[in-house]
Amino acid sequence: MKPIEIVAQVVGIFGMLLSVLSYQQKGKARILMFQLLGSVLFVVNFFLLGAFSGAILNVVAIVRALIFIYEDKIHGDHLAWTIGLTAVYILSYVSVFTVFGKEATPLNLVLEVLPVIAMTVTTIAFRHKEDKILRRVAFISSPLWLTYNAIFFSLGGIIGETLNLSSAIIGTIRLDRKKEENKAEKQ
Repeated sequence: MKPIEIVAQVVGIFGMLLSVLSYQQKGKARILMFQLLGSVLFVVNFFLLGAFSGAILNVVAIVRALIFIYEDKIHGDHLAWTIGLTAVYILSYVSVFTVFGKEATPLNLVLEVLPVIAMTVTTIAFRHKEDKILRRVAFISSPLWLTYNAIFFSLGGIIGETLNLSSAIIGTIRLDRKKEENKAEKQ
């Protein structure tokens, strides 16, 4: 492995740790803050690995997290934000082939759309107020990111998405089911 790839992997592993820990947080703002910090590190990770779609989408993920952290002040849960962010995801997809010059083979077209779908699904979930929705969307977005990370051999991403799925399962059982059980006991 080249030194730059080693740096990329180390940065990705730290991004992974923050991302995994996000699913164990109580409250939407804390979940989003951990994901924001993880995204900062994944921008560097993907850029150093030459995975430009992943890098661009993580820049947008930082902006998205800020929008939803401050949603009460800027009406972040408004549909216009979701539409605008989705448009940016699509533009980033196109830019991979136009600006960054990636060859538009059928495999590349499919591969580069995976994180776009993951980001769109996650953005839609962020409009909801319930923590459990944020945890459950990992069951859709993580397999898409896992595939992308495996193709570009982002160790932090591969381990991270595997752990994200595990963490989402644990968080769902530990926090969401417990909440539902308490609710049922009160009735």
